[in-house]
Amino acid sequence: MVTDAVHGRGAREIEIIRSAYRVMARRGSHRLSLQDIADEAGVSKGLLLYHFGSKDNLLLESMQWALERTAERILKRMASAADSREALGALIEAVFVSPEANRDFYLFYLDLVEHLARVPSFSTLSSMLHEKINGLYAAVIETGRARGIFAVGDVDIAARNMRALIEGTFLQWLQTSGWRRNHRQWRDDCQQALIKLLSSAPEA
Repeated sequence: MVTDAVHGRGAREIEIIRSAYRVMARRGSHRLSLQDIADEAGVSKGLLLYHFGSKDNLLLESMQWALERTAERILKRMASAADSREALGALIEAVFVSPEANRDFYLFYLDLVEHLARVPSFSTLSSMLHEKINGLYAAVIETGRARGIFAVGDVDIAARNMRALIEGTFLQWLQTSGWRRNHRQWRDDCQQALIKLLSSAPEA
C-alpha cells in the first residue's frame, strides 16, 4: 500500500523522491537545496518544481515514501512468522537492516521529527506515524497477548513503549563511536529488552 502523496507517481518522480531521501540523510534538510536534489537525481531544478511545486512538498513526499517503505518491509517479514515470538524477531530483523541503512534512516528521521514539531504543512505525518508504526507494533503485541505469549494490559500503551524502546535504542546507538561494529549488539539488546517488556505482568 502507498500513501496518497506518493500514489500515482511515475518512475522518474519516485527516483527524485529517492534522491531527496539520500541527500537529506547525508546533509539534513536545513542544508539541503533543490539544486542538491536535482544534481543527485540528474535532472534540472525546474523539473523538480514542475513535479512537486516546492522543496517542502518534495521533502514531505520523501518522508512519506521512507516511512511507507519501512512499514512494507516490516509487514513482509512478519507475514511469514509462525507465532508472536517469530513475529517479534521478524520485526527486529526488518528494523535493524544494516549499520549504514539504519544510520541514514535515523538521521533522516530526526529531521522528520523536527519538521513535525516546527512546520505546520508536515503535521499530516503525525497520524501516519501513529497508524503505520504504532499500528504494526500493536498488531504484534495483540497477537502475542491472544496466544498467551505476551503479558501486557493496554496494547496501545505497550505499542508506544515498544516504539520508544526501539527509537531510543537507535538514538543511543547513533552516538557511539563504533556504530558499525556495535550494530548487532545493540539489536540483540533491544530484542531482549522488548521480550522483557512484553513478558511483564499486565497492569491491574
